[in-house]
Amino acid sequence: MPASTISPLPKSSTTSTPKRADKRAAAPPAHHYRVEIGDLHAHLFQVTLTIARPAALQRVSLPVWIPGSYLVREFAKNLQGLQAQQGKGSAVVTQVEKSSWQIICTPTKPLVLRYQVHAHDNSVRTAWLDANRGFFNGTSVCLRVEGQEKSPHVLELPASRALAGWSVATGLTPQKINTRGFGSYQASDYDELVDCPVEMGAFWSGSFTARGVPHRFVVAGASASFDGARLLADTQKICEAEIRFWHGSKKPPHENYLFMLNAVDDGYGGLEHRNSTALICTRKDLPRLGDAKTSDGYTTLRGLISHEYFHTWNVKRLRPAEFENYQYDRENYTELLWFFEGFTSYYDDLMLRRAGLLDNAAYLKLLTTTLNQVQQAPGRLVQSVAEASFDAWVKFYRPDENTPNTTISYYAKGALIALCLDLTLRTEGRTTHGATLDDVMRALWRRCKGGPMREADVAKVLDTLGLRSFAPELASWVHGRDELPLKELLHLQGVNVLEEPAQMAQQLGLRVSESQGLHIKTVLRGGAAQQAGFAAGDEWLGLELPAKPSASRAAAATGGWRMSRLDDLALYAGSAKKVIALVARDKRLMRLELTLPPALTTWRLTVRDAARVNDWLDPQA
Repeated sequence: MPASTISPLPKSSTTSTPKRADKRAAAPPAHHYRVEIGDLHAHLFQVTLTIARPAALQRVSLPVWIPGSYLVREFAKNLQGLQAQQGKGSAVVTQVEKSSWQIICTPTKPLVLRYQVHAHDNSVRTAWLDANRGFFNGTSVCLRVEGQEKSPHVLELPASRALAGWSVATGLTPQKINTRGFGSYQASDYDELVDCPVEMGAFWSGSFTARGVPHRFVVAGASASFDGARLLADTQKICEAEIRFWHGSKKPPHENYLFMLNAVDDGYGGLEHRNSTALICTRKDLPRLGDAKTSDGYTTLRGLISHEYFHTWNVKRLRPAEFENYQYDRENYTELLWFFEGFTSYYDDLMLRRAGLLDNAAYLKLLTTTLNQVQQAPGRLVQSVAEASFDAWVKFYRPDENTPNTTISYYAKGALIALCLDLTLRTEGRTTHGATLDDVMRALWRRCKGGPMREADVAKVLDTLGLRSFAPELASWVHGRDELPLKELLHLQGVNVLEEPAQMAQQLGLRVSESQGLHIKTVLRGGAAQQAGFAAGDEWLGLELPAKPSASRAAAATGGWRMSRLDDLALYAGSAKKVIALVARDKRLMRLELTLPPALTTWRLTVRDAARVNDWLDPQA
């Protein structure tokens, strides 16, 4: 195992992305993008695109989506002021579709396009620019030169006085840059260009090596209490565990890697790229100087880091066959997100355990959350994970009040399918093949050569390593809506599944907001609240206890209570089996008869057989 080092850099560091040997320098760029600051306070990037050899009728377009986030986001809505020029004369630009334009030009002359992009979405998916920070994905900023996507691309990020104190971080290959990272970068094609987001600002920067591969971590928006050294040390452990998982003692397919984290007051998410990831987290979830404890928020952040890094293999290289060539102007459908997102979700926390950042109890606590999330979603009985994968464009990324009733998360249930396959292989293999899901993942990598994959490949590898057909499991768990055999498999792996009383929201079949009143967000199918007539959007004002037949009028008149929290129900209802819920809907007051259900339960996992649990969670020990 190569030695690993950690070298935290101060906030003012000017270290640039490690340079790589360039085999493409001799080829002149077919497309040159110059992205500079148009107006910081108006949040505008100024873009100049030079096309060396345009077609006579050249068409350009901006993607409608970004790979890894399956929603048509219409990035073209932020593009403005598109103009074209050849030599000293202007060229006519005609918009032909919502995100496409065409220009009549002379093929022998370079075509120059100028436009601005409004950048004010502080997420990992689009672009952001203000006086403190700049960030963009190429899908939001860089027009695609149709018909020439496979040509070399150059991105120029010029330095300026307005950006004094700022630095640049990106996974693109440096061509000619200064010590702060400003200058020119290159990409072999359009796919690579838009798969390497750019971070700019006075960010904190640190670096480490994992299995001989240089890694850089930049953090924007951190407070003075941020413990960068701890973040680097923990991330290094995660990276080494995942490289070891996929390649043993060999090096990974990426020559370097960049983490870009934006710390904000309230936010969470990540988006994977071929040799980098863009992350966002709540500022208070960062590790803090002098505090050795691990908060729940920091555990979640480490899981996010683990998840996006695992994607370096599972979706960025090993990927659905439908994603072999991205279609940037439309939805790209696949039924395999349960594998690429779900299995990654299974391994993200598991890699934290194998990296020594969680103990068994902490890991089982996280797994319990996923189990209960799926078990409490009525949609698991309505939609399969294959269907959920295909419908991601219109359902998962467009949630509404009825989403839990009609769909299931391919992240969460996909993770549980991975768990069931892993435990099935482990249980059956103790006396025969000895294979695990770890072996399946590595065999798929070899079989598909780290490239396009189909479900038939998964089935073939499972059958080969498991010494039997797994068609029944794939039909039932992936394409069907049957309950997963979670309790039985966990028990066989040495884990107790305990049942405990559910919280009041789950007892009633509700999801609520308790800020400024008790508001109903979702009514779960088949629950007591639905049977009583609750609807999303209701405000639950109070409750009345039905008067007993022998009660006086005075006693009945004192039976009403104001509700401000859902837990008030147990306080005021006492032993009553029925109550009258006072609800406001569209300014009308309603009285709903609510029958309180028998106690429902949630699951909690504990270790019963430590040896078997350790064999699963920490096989290297």
